[in-house]
Amino acid sequence: MKVVFFGTPQFAVPTLENLLNHPDFQVLAVVTQPDKRRGRGNQLTPSPIKTVAITHNLPVWQPQRVKKDTETLSLLREVGADVFVVIAYGQILSQEILDIPKLGCVNVHASILPKYRGAAPIQWCLYNGDKETGITTMLMDAGMDTGAMLLKATTPINLLDNAQDLAEKLATIGADLLVETLIGLERGEIKPIPQDNTEATYAPLIKKEDYQLDWSKSAIQLHNQIRGFYPNCITSFRNQPIKITATAPLDPTYLQELPSEIQEYLHKESDRSTLSGSPGEVVGIAKGIGAIAQTGDGLLILREVQLAGKRPQSGWDFVNGMRLRVGEVFENING
Repeated sequence: MKVVFFGTPQFAVPTLENLLNHPDFQVLAVVTQPDKRRGRGNQLTPSPIKTVAITHNLPVWQPQRVKKDTETLSLLREVGADVFVVIAYGQILSQEILDIPKLGCVNVHASILPKYRGAAPIQWCLYNGDKETGITTMLMDAGMDTGAMLLKATTPINLLDNAQDLAEKLATIGADLLVETLIGLERGEIKPIPQDNTEATYAPLIKKEDYQLDWSKSAIQLHNQIRGFYPNCITSFRNQPIKITATAPLDPTYLQELPSEIQEYLHKESDRSTLSGSPGEVVGIAKGIGAIAQTGDGLLILREVQLAGKRPQSGWDFVNGMRLRVGEVFENING
């Protein structure tokens, strides 16, 4: 089967590599976003997908706007692909492009559709505390993730999974599901199933304000926000911005899902009723782990933080390095 692959970030790499290593597929070309300036040196950097494509000597097309780029449109028509595979490409495809390949355009989407249509399904399912997510392959139409569904695969979400962990897990699942989908589609063994639009939910692009922590929220809400929008959630400490990158709700409800050192702490420190304060206040320090902060409902232990301009550090290193004291307060950035 002849394939043109549309994709950009690391999330799409396992799928492209699966196709390249599979004897039933020939990747004719790769379409990816233009190189972007990144890092302190502001150097032009290729996308992860482009890097893989170059390694395999594949043609790489990088239109600024694929719908309007006449050269790319001509190449897409001329190349003779059976199918276009699209995964986290980053641009909307026109109906003109969707109509080119004979089997259509197959998308790999990181949610159990019709839940979490849109740009950030992994982040929002974590933010909402979902216990399960997955991958859906679908035939693309002109809407935003509204096409007929082909195959699905699910996976549980663990309490300590963050957006990066879950993306890596789903990328592997998606790579295998896409191969199964294409083979089944070519053989006529898969019947596309229309989505029920009444059950649709949306996962919009994440905004700057979504990263700001509000300590009046509950411990589990803050934990889900921090892991969902990893590694960018921010608060203020000693009048300086600081990122909180890993936490755990200090609650026996989640005992079996907590790291062993926190389980041991909960067993040893059975009387946590003495730990209380105002939202954001450091009410205790767990030796070897990190600071314990009061929230609007429950306690949150800070397992990893990142000071401005520094690398992430363990919660315990932060306690020692800052000589943190009980009674100090993490404050809302906008408050």
